[in-house]
Amino acid sequence: MFGLGTQEMLIILALVLVVFGAGKLPQVGGALGKGLRNFKEGVKEEGIAEVKSLEDGDKA
Repeated sequence: MFGLGTQEMLIILALVLVVFGAGKLPQVGGALGKGLRNFKEGVKEEGIAEVKSLEDGDKA
């Protein structure tokens, strides 16, 4: 995953725990998940709109 090994992932996890604390971690994870979901939906909608515009251009 992104070329990171186990040691790097553990270091990043430890830093996240230090910065946000264990109590805030579920909130941060939830916000990150929602952000990724919104990003994926936006990219998907853009792709659909682009395909439709190309199809409309071919028909003209």
